[in-house]
Amino acid sequence: MGVFRKIRSRWRPLADGQEPPIAPLDPEWPYSIRPLTVAQLEECWRLDQRCFADGEAYSRETFQYLLTAPDALCYQANAADGTMVGFIIGIIEPDFTGHITTVGVLPEHRRRGIALRLMQRIEEAFRKCGVRTVRLEVRATNHGAQKLYRNLGYVVTQRLPRYYSNGGDGLLMIKSLD
Repeated sequence: MGVFRKIRSRWRPLADGQEPPIAPLDPEWPYSIRPLTVAQLEECWRLDQRCFADGEAYSRETFQYLLTAPDALCYQANAADGTMVGFIIGIIEPDFTGHITTVGVLPEHRRRGIALRLMQRIEEAFRKCGVRTVRLEVRATNHGAQKLYRNLGYVVTQRLPRYYSNGGDGLLMIKSLD
């Protein structure tokens, strides 16, 4: 306990609810992960429009709801210059299931580990909140995202016919955090 007190005394105090940026695992990785708040609503919404140009982007109102929901966990990925290049939003359901509602990374920043690190960060936050199971939906034709989720331990449990507004099928994927 004495060692903890010595280390703790060196921590800088943060404002209520503020979290420090997550240090990159690789010092060469030019991105940081930090909390996403309603203050970044416009920037997040615009990024979503670019990520989901196929018509599956959320409205501003949906983002406002998600970013202000009391049980939401929201993170952003930023380039070295501070520009938001990705985000993830999850909700803790009343049964303490985590639901990843959306993950987006700008097309020109994909395949650089951003989505992986956003997923790892939100899973860590879910665990801290007592969540034992996480679910997400993914387009049945989005093989890249499915591969990422499978590599993280998610399993397809159900096909969701005509889940998306354009009639495309979705897949329900679940992961145990135990």
